[in-house]
Amino acid sequence: MELTILGRADYLPTVEAMQAFTLNRDAQTPDALWLCEHPPVFTQGLAGKADHVLDPGDIPVVQATRGGQVTYHGPGQVVAYPLVDLKRAGYYVKEYVYRIEEAVIRTLARYGVTGHRVAGAPGIYVRLDDPFSHLALTGPAQPGEPFKGLGKIAALGIKVTRHCTWHGVALNVTMDLQPYSRINPCGYAGLETVDLSTIGISTTWDEAAGVLGQQLGNLLAP
Repeated sequence: MELTILGRADYLPTVEAMQAFTLNRDAQTPDALWLCEHPPVFTQGLAGKADHVLDPGDIPVVQATRGGQVTYHGPGQVVAYPLVDLKRAGYYVKEYVYRIEEAVIRTLARYGVTGHRVAGAPGIYVRLDDPFSHLALTGPAQPGEPFKGLGKIAALGIKVTRHCTWHGVALNVTMDLQPYSRINPCGYAGLETVDLSTIGISTTWDEAAGVLGQQLGNLLAP
């Protein structure tokens, strides 16, 4: 897997480049992993509903080609775009999503933070009262309150074209989180969004990107 650090990159040109890479690749094209951060932008997934964008203000809203609902990208967030030939890799989409989430969980673990999955809600969450607790989430989620006591720290939205993946995962490192209050993040009203800095972890974008990139490279290999 070839790693490329794009640095600060506008959203739409990056998506267009991913799409071109995916449509033009063949069976011999090496898989790639692009890491970047985007200027402030709300992206609306294919299943997104307009009423989940509450008050965008001066932040543009862009229709995305990935699955899922609305999310926010901005400075201080590591966005990872794995471009993987799943047929060659030998695993299916469900396993691909699991591996991406596991890469985020292992990245958080490097900082002593415990990441959690929530059934039916792709992404990774942390306990707001104790992000460092190793206790598993217990019992089924309460009806209407699947995220009680949790904050979302990583969002996932993917697209698969001809067995090849694009779009990816975003890990919040040290952001201005206020824009999340202008949307229903990932389609969930009131879902709290956090980053590493708000749960007490001091790190840089470069360091977090390096850890996440390494974990994704390891876990997405065939």
